[in-house]
Amino acid sequence: MERIEKAAQRAGRDSKEIKLVAVSKTVEVARIKEAIEAGVSILGENYVKEAQKKIETIGRLVSWHFIGHLQSNKARYAVRLFDVVHSLDSIPLAEELNRRVGQGDRVIKVMIEVNLSKEATKFGTDEERLLDLAKRIQTLNRLSLEGLMTMPPYFDAPEMSRPYYGALRELKDRLTGEGIPMRELSMGMSSDFEIAIEEGATYVRVGTAIFGPRK
Repeated sequence: MERIEKAAQRAGRDSKEIKLVAVSKTVEVARIKEAIEAGVSILGENYVKEAQKKIETIGRLVSWHFIGHLQSNKARYAVRLFDVVHSLDSIPLAEELNRRVGQGDRVIKVMIEVNLSKEATKFGTDEERLLDLAKRIQTLNRLSLEGLMTMPPYFDAPEMSRPYYGALRELKDRLTGEGIPMRELSMGMSSDFEIAIEEGATYVRVGTAIFGPRK
């Protein structure tokens, strides 16, 4: 948290605006519980099946966020397990999530994943489809559009991620100008989250810096 606070200070921001998502994929329950005891309040998972087992064991002591690629056939499980989905990337997936939430007052918070790097190995909508997707989500009564998410290419030098994070911030501002206000930017990982904070991140997704290298 000290690194988050210092990065926020450099950017002239209030560190309270920035939420830490501890990425717990492949991490065993005992270590996750230690992180919760140390103050972690949001856990990010990449796989529905793995997360389901952890949530059954740990419960709702924390907020659970889905940050991986979500397939439509897993939507019915995702809406029961997660408080926020960071990686919504298509109109069909948005419609399926909305349908699966069901009746009652429950609303799922979502963010649109944007593939700014245009890498074939990464998921996310492209810039050209972003506005149409955002407009469609606004019409779905069980989804609340909170913001945007991206993953830049991997760089040895964290500073090289900056243009991607700046571009995502500009997209958020552009959508707000189109009458689609959003508050959140989910961007930045262990290697470059300080750069992301300087560019406006409100969620940073940090795994290795918390739990150590993955097996």
